[in-house]
Amino acid sequence: MSDWLAAIILGLVEGLTEFIPVSSTGHMLLLGHFMGFQSAGKTFEIVIQLGALLAIVSVYFKKLWTLATRWPFDAEARRFLIGLLVAFAPAVVIGFLAYDFIKTVLFETPQVVCIALIVGGVILLLLDRMDKKPRWLDAEAYPMRIYFLIGLFQCLAMIPGVSRSGATIAGGLLLKTDKRSAAEFSFFLALPTMGAAVAYDLLKNHKTLDFSDVGLIVVGFVVAFISALAVVRFLLDFVSRRGFGVFAWWRIVVGVVGLALLQAGF
Repeated sequence: MSDWLAAIILGLVEGLTEFIPVSSTGHMLLLGHFMGFQSAGKTFEIVIQLGALLAIVSVYFKKLWTLATRWPFDAEARRFLIGLLVAFAPAVVIGFLAYDFIKTVLFETPQVVCIALIVGGVILLLLDRMDKKPRWLDAEAYPMRIYFLIGLFQCLAMIPGVSRSGATIAGGLLLKTDKRSAAEFSFFLALPTMGAAVAYDLLKNHKTLDFSDVGLIVVGFVVAFISALAVVRFLLDFVSRRGFGVFAWWRIVVGVVGLALLQAGF
């Protein structure tokens, strides 16, 4: 497979999976393993995440601009921003302390990814079928303790294959948020979490970063942006109507197939 085709496929997978609860990292690691694609210093894999992040910014630009300009004068806007920081804080602490272990052990073990995909799929399937009346319907008005607890759930996604969006959404459902607001808050929480993760990756790996394949990186970035944009625009309405069952089953299938391929020596 040519590097150009690999860049398109990986960019597409990054964009399609970043904001749905199937683990973009898990998919990227497995695809990179089976396709034999890995950029020098993993520059490609790091930078194309910014394409997916840009999709969130473009869709929610008006709301983000309102929050950025009104928070000094608007108590509700200020409260939501504080809530985001409260939810983001656990990932900062745990990510900083466990960074080397995560990157050198967990990210280098495809079996961990597959098992996490399967386990996470089963959990998401069970949560999706829970018959509980949600108590919190507005992502911008959760109690502070809900923000903090969702932030703790997000830390589970440091295990590749768990899924950042999957962990935050599952945590939200357990804490009696509704499906739509849980998914929407996951979008907002992605901004500081993914932004900080990419920045820290770039800082830690700056000596090994290689931008010689700028063309491949640009292609992956653009494809990731376009595909993520499509997902962000349709996801909230989809989960409101259909729930997360299809994503749960997808995780299980990918995990089982991945384990089978690894067992076969691929």
